[in-house]
Amino acid sequence: MSTSQGHRGHVTGLPEWDRCAVMGVVNVTPDSFSDGGRWFDTTAAVKHGLDLVARGADMVDVGGESTRPGATRVDEDEELKRVIPVVRGLASEGVAVSVDTMRASVAERSLAAGASLVNDVSGGLADPAMVPVVAAAGAPFVVMHWRGFLEGGNVKGVYEDVVAEVVAELHARVEAVIEGGIAPDRVVVDPGLGFSKEAGHDLRLLAHLKELRALGHPLLVAASRKRFLGHVLAGEQGAPPPARERDAATAAVSAIAAHQGAWAVRVHEVRATADAVRVARAVEGAQ
Repeated sequence: MSTSQGHRGHVTGLPEWDRCAVMGVVNVTPDSFSDGGRWFDTTAAVKHGLDLVARGADMVDVGGESTRPGATRVDEDEELKRVIPVVRGLASEGVAVSVDTMRASVAERSLAAGASLVNDVSGGLADPAMVPVVAAAGAPFVVMHWRGFLEGGNVKGVYEDVVAEVVAELHARVEAVIEGGIAPDRVVVDPGLGFSKEAGHDLRLLAHLKELRALGHPLLVAASRKRFLGHVLAGEQGAPPPARERDAATAAVSAIAAHQGAWAVRVHEVRATADAVRVARAVEGAQ
């Protein structure tokens, strides 16, 4: 194993990459904050996923439920109808597929359809059946820092020390999922940028990824097009640019995250980030 792989960690059940991996996003939703409705049918969604791979994505994350602040939950049947055909279509083309869901039934059927990773923004808290399902399947699992649904806006976003609190809460959640039967070498952690966090919290977490990596699990960073980037780009008084105009800023975060040892970054626009992580790897290799 190279030094790079060693310090990023490896997730059992997934390929090994010699650099920070790139997870491309396919939102099969009519209301995603950044690209809602654009890939809202199976054929378009599968084609988009394959395009992301062609542009440099190592994995594709398929989701059928928007988790933006204020979004209302879709029902289970609708989520299954959106997600399963897309997972099956991409997996049948040899793509490494992650399913972005808080429902155990969607995770279980996605894994059966060929998904190789479950990315649950609630870290298994939203559905008590999630951890047993993932454990029984022997699948890798992303545990994100989560303080509850955002239907009422940005809930519980108060921190005395955001880094210490996120690390402590993630640690407790990781212990719980391991106790629930998920193998430690299949657990990925995610600081949950934008979830119950203000822009200052997100930036502070990005400045302290080392502390999150000290949890001892590969780290996924999902900053793509998020509000805190809009705030950074707008400056003190300006209006934040729309989500799709935050891709260069996203690629900058990808380079920073890769340099700090993130295992993977989750992004909507793949090409610039694919370049960014390769440059970060080249710089690492020159040290």
